[in-house]
Amino acid sequence: QVQLVESGGGLVQAGGSLRLPCAASGSIFSRNAMRWYRQAPGKQRELVAVITSSGSTNYADSVKGRFTISRDNAKNTVYLQMISLNPEETAVYYCNTISDGRIYWGQGTQVTVSS
Repeated sequence: QVQLVESGGGLVQAGGSLRLPCAASGSIFSRNAMRWYRQAPGKQRELVAVITSSGSTNYADSVKGRFTISRDNAKNTVYLQMISLNPEETAVYYCNTISDGRIYWGQGTQVTVSS
């Protein structure tokens, strides 16, 4: 069983920054790829960033150069550093992993970017 808990969301002005941690339970964290998704009101959930167990990363085109995903295996935590945020990125941000064929989601953290 894996539990994911996101935090760090809040209200930020356009152009601002936030860092979202996602704490994961379970000793298998270091072996799993971790992902950040977001879901804006009325829109489908979209993949934002991925980090593999070896630390390789990949990003949605819309966030390349502004978002950074990282992980601290000693703390069982994955991070999403976001800079130059714009109001269109207002959404609930979720972390995600797949373990033993099961998909796990956190409860999400709200990010609101004001114009």
